[in-house]
Amino acid sequence: MAAIELHPSAPQVDAAIIAKLKTIPVALLSDQFRRNRGSRGLTPYHSPAPMVGTAVTIKTRGGDNLAILRAYDVCRPGDIMVIDAEGDLSNALVGGIMSFAAAQMGLAGMVLDGAIRDVAEIRERTFPVYARGVTHRGPYKDGPGAINIPVTVGGLVVRPGDIIVGDQDGLLCFAPDEAQEAIEKAMKQHAAEEATMAAIREGRWDRSFVDGLEARCNN
Repeated sequence: MAAIELHPSAPQVDAAIIAKLKTIPVALLSDQFRRNRGSRGLTPYHSPAPMVGTAVTIKTRGGDNLAILRAYDVCRPGDIMVIDAEGDLSNALVGGIMSFAAAQMGLAGMVLDGAIRDVAEIRERTFPVYARGVTHRGPYKDGPGAINIPVTVGGLVVRPGDIIVGDQDGLLCFAPDEAQEAIEKAMKQHAAEEATMAAIREGRWDRSFVDGLEARCNN
């Protein structure tokens, strides 16, 4: 049996969808999914830049990056490596070299429910890297692992081919067939929020809705 269970990557998300999602804050998209989806405990370590792409998922033993190294063989420009190491922080999975290699290949980012290192170097770049934490201790390369199976990172269940979006507020994932509706609803909300901001600037913000909210409270 091979040390790394390898499955084909899912089809990539349409480029027009990716381009549109890059213009929408994660918070706006999150509101379209009842505000109960999103990562917990994963921190962006890069210089601020939006991240949108197609998930290539990796399951690995904590502190071991053999499966991640193999995943470079199946990643395409625009993909995001989504790595489930069960939150283990004992050894870093990725550092400056591996994140730089991913950027050079045209990947859209890396998400690790595990540790990274070379943080000062990573912070100088806009290539997106999200992780659970940091340690200087380097990785093992013994396996086992699996590529392109369902994984969990930061409380998010991610399937191969899912859309991953991220900014400084955090991460969100959803299926490609949910994207168009989420985009349309997010743009409507954006227009409403812009109208609210204009009202605040002009001193005409109507807060009568608070009465209704307070009335429904069961105190």
